[in-house]
Amino acid sequence: MNDYDIHDYDLDKLHDAICSIRDLGVCNMFDVIAVQRTAFELESYELVDFIEHHRSSYIHFIFHGKFE
Repeated sequence: MNDYDIHDYDLDKLHDAICSIRDLGVCNMFDVIAVQRTAFELESYELVDFIEHHRSSYIHFIFHGKFE
């Protein structure tokens, strides 16, 4: 999924993956490298890709709880 629009991703799946990583408490959610590593370990490859290509949208989600 390279250079896809944010709405080309399964936003519900991304939401669940982000919340799962947050609930694990293994990393600071603003440490995007650690979040990507954890997502990869959990086989949430779509989240890894999303953060890589839409980092500002990921940060917006962390602050506001919704995708922009």
